[in-house]
Amino acid sequence: MIFGNLSKLSGYPFLEKEVLKCFEYAASHDLAGFEKGSYEIDGERLFVNIVEYTTREASERFWEAHRNYLDVHLMLSGTEQIDLNFIQNMEQKEFVEEDDFLPLEGEKNGSVILTKGDFLICYPSDGHRTAVAVKEPETIKKAIFKVAVAVRG
Repeated sequence: MIFGNLSKLSGYPFLEKEVLKCFEYAASHDLAGFEKGSYEIDGERLFVNIVEYTTREASERFWEAHRNYLDVHLMLSGTEQIDLNFIQNMEQKEFVEEDDFLPLEGEKNGSVILTKGDFLICYPSDGHRTAVAVKEPETIKKAIFKVAVAVRG
């Protein structure tokens, strides 16, 4: 997991080139103006999902991880808490290959709060529970870049 802000990207020279492509794309496109949906950048190797939803109590949310893609969450508007734990600390359920979805059960061992311009990179070992309200439910909009880490079928 890597947590940061777009205004401080120079402090992350070690990021993978595919992750840097996400930030280059964000800098050259008005993602806040995009409609909800999925946008191809480099086929199945790199795409972005624009999502908009209302945050909720943690107890109303679910845990997940991915095997084939890493997530780059980039907050466009609003405030969201994302709870985190390593998948080896959690009970792993049956992996759903077609959705690249690994459901998890367990407790958080940390969390981050994303505001506009913040990003969170979740690797396959990072379990995450998104859409958690910080103080009260609010509508947020963010970009979730999906970066392939494994070649699919």
